[in-house]
Amino acid sequence: MSADRLAVAGLQAFSTLDYPDQLAAVVFLQGCPWRCGYCHNPHLQARGAGAGPRWATLREWLARRLGRLDAVVFSGGEPSLDPALPAALAELRAMGYRIGLHSAGLAPRRFAALLPLIDWVGLDVKAAPSDDALHARITGSPAAARALRASLAALQRSGVSYELRSTVHPEWFSDADLLRLVAELRDAPNHVLQVARRPDGAGCWREPPNFPSSTVLAAARSIRPDLLARTA
Repeated sequence: MSADRLAVAGLQAFSTLDYPDQLAAVVFLQGCPWRCGYCHNPHLQARGAGAGPRWATLREWLARRLGRLDAVVFSGGEPSLDPALPAALAELRAMGYRIGLHSAGLAPRRFAALLPLIDWVGLDVKAAPSDDALHARITGSPAAARALRASLAALQRSGVSYELRSTVHPEWFSDADLLRLVAELRDAPNHVLQVARRPDGAGCWREPPNFPSSTVLAAARSIRPDLLARTA
């Protein structure tokens, strides 16, 4: 499919956080079938053309920014579902950009097919890979854990650099769930816990109190000393 049919929902013109050690633009794509309760971009869940700039406009803009930007990251939504993404990636690689992908790995065959065009992946791991029930509770999809396991295996075989990210909140995670998650991913190159924030009645954002506790975080770091924790 032509890259011009890419369902662009928005653009972050400059980021130092979305691709490690690179200056990047982030392109958000429309559409995701999962319904995670802590989703930061619920307006990107519905399928559609997206309300952002057209790819033809972005292509020209990115060509002018080459040399000031190092990388382009595709996020969402779930970008791997867009059938026009491979063509867009090929265009950017021809320009000389590094390519990053933020994905939950929910479509393993599509995800694996993209990896030869990708330089770095931020993979969203919802729960311990073996925990089908918690994956289903978080995402609303009974097949979520199976999809994650297949995508993670493809990523590990590919040789592509990656980081695993897990959003945690006491509404979904017990202390035991969190420790199981860390233990099952202990051999991955990088794993980050992102503590979800939930809106209060005034529409402000707040972090859950004392989660994870210092005791649980210490236990997690006894399993994986380099474990990072940050606010999502």
